[in-house]
Amino acid sequence: MTGSLIQRGSLNPFERDVLAHLEAQIDSAQRLLGSILGQGSAIRERDVESVLARLADIKTEMDLRGRLEGERTDLLVRAGAQLGVPAAAVTLEAMTGLMTDGVSERARERSAELRGLLDEVTREHGINRALMRQELSFLDHLVRLLAKEPDTGYRPGGPATPAASHHVLNLQA
Repeated sequence: MTGSLIQRGSLNPFERDVLAHLEAQIDSAQRLLGSILGQGSAIRERDVESVLARLADIKTEMDLRGRLEGERTDLLVRAGAQLGVPAAAVTLEAMTGLMTDGVSERARERSAELRGLLDEVTREHGINRALMRQELSFLDHLVRLLAKEPDTGYRPGGPATPAASHHVLNLQA
């Protein structure tokens, strides 16, 4: 619906810009979620190259999201000027007061969709961080075993201590 509204030119410039911005935000959030889900899959498969590739994708998308945040700020400034309030005080509800009923409803729907996507991004990113910590902890354990270093973690009975080992040499020259 948004694409057809924008293409028909039946929107005022502010409405067009808000809907276009929400569409760009949703597209970006969907790409980000796809990369994060791909990264989670790669972590589970222990595919280091894919983890790093998805990390690069995520970085690229986060850079784009920085630009989108600048556009969002511009929209808030424009709305604030029309409403006579500072940009920081502008809410979606206030912005929709500058739109026709159909467009304001569409903006609310798209905003809710965006919030849902960003919540999912946050949740999946948290899962990925936990998986990475688990994998790195296991790797640390393996490296310590190979290097024959003591485990510095805690055990149920208290701090880990190296097994007692007694070596005595009684040499005389």
